[in-house]
Amino acid sequence: MTDSAVVFTVAFAALYAAHAVADHWVQTDHQARRKGLPGWPGRIACARHVATYTLTGAVFLLAGAFVTGLHLSPAGVAAGLTVNAASHYIADRRTPLRRLAELVGKGPFWQLGAPRPGRDDNPNLGTGAYALDQSWHIGWLFITALLIA
Repeated sequence: MTDSAVVFTVAFAALYAAHAVADHWVQTDHQARRKGLPGWPGRIACARHVATYTLTGAVFLLAGAFVTGLHLSPAGVAAGLTVNAASHYIADRRTPLRRLAELVGKGPFWQLGAPRPGRDDNPNLGTGAYALDQSWHIGWLFITALLIA
């Protein structure tokens, strides 16, 4: 296995684990509820979430490199984490990802499992919006790991 392949493998594994922890454990309830709101309150909540998300990713990435003795390029890490942070912010503002889903014909899937208008009859994580959000993030983790490698 080449050095780049090892870096990619460690980076992706570390960032994938960090993603799950940062999105579900580190993110505050306040951030989760407000990051998609219009205007500055939503932008600020989302930026704070993305900051802690990126910090969590950096910690996991550095821990993986330290334990494996892997050398990471500072420029590659900076580029990768910057692209990942930007893609995460775009998705978590909600509207851009919803519009993309609608543009590519995934609007009905986006709505799958969402509460009906005027009712709170299905609050759960099993929605189409959540599945599209998570798959977006994981795809960008792949790109991030490529940039780091």
